[in-house]
Amino acid sequence: MSLITALGVGVKLGGNQVLRDVDFSIDRGEIVTIVGPNGSGKSTFLRALIGAQAATVGRIAHAPGLRIGYVPQRLHIDPTLPMTVGRFLSLPRRRNAAEVAQALGRVAVPHLERRQMADLSGGQFQRVLLARALLEAPDLLILDEATQGLDQPGSAAFYRLIEELRGDLGCAVLMVSHELHVVMAASDRVVCLNGHVCCQGTPDIVASAPEYRALFGTGTQGALALYRHDHNHSHDHDHDHTPHRHEESA
Repeated sequence: MSLITALGVGVKLGGNQVLRDVDFSIDRGEIVTIVGPNGSGKSTFLRALIGAQAATVGRIAHAPGLRIGYVPQRLHIDPTLPMTVGRFLSLPRRRNAAEVAQALGRVAVPHLERRQMADLSGGQFQRVLLARALLEAPDLLILDEATQGLDQPGSAAFYRLIEELRGDLGCAVLMVSHELHVVMAASDRVVCLNGHVCCQGTPDIVASAPEYRALFGTGTQGALALYRHDHNHSHDHDHDHTPHRHEESA
């Protein structure tokens, strides 16, 4: 059974049709990336999947007892507020020292527990957010532009960590990112969204799909080859790209 299944999902915001007729599913152990231009509905779709945004039409079903860890696109913490990393990880639910230490160790920043959140670098901050999500022992880890503001080596290192966590925890990973060449190469399956599903499949198939090229051009294919890795597992999803023409959406 899929962890999350969406059927015919549509979302209207302020009278604008942001998403229409979106079908989607993700299985345990998969890494799936959603790509699309700005304003294509990517973050809205993630919010709909976790229940933070109501779908106007369609249906979204979660596997019974599904645990989701969520890493947001951005999180502002007042720099004048004294808060250590350890304290942050114990909100809103108290965590013991062993849990905090294990989570920070898993994201390769075991030394940060007593550091102030306001003093962290961008990469450290994102790893702490990831550690917080891991405290939920997630079946599904969702990341919304989690590397925004990081340089390319930092982003690549972060996505390698995500792959390792998928292998260690056996969880599924659903990501939204604008860093096409890095994040697509870290994925088992890519969904190209622009108000609707334009195309989907393996990174190679999506990168060569005319719908994807209409949105992003052909420039990412060479970079994709630099980051590509071999997958030694398979999934039962249809990897043929959906034959929809690109349409502009609000």
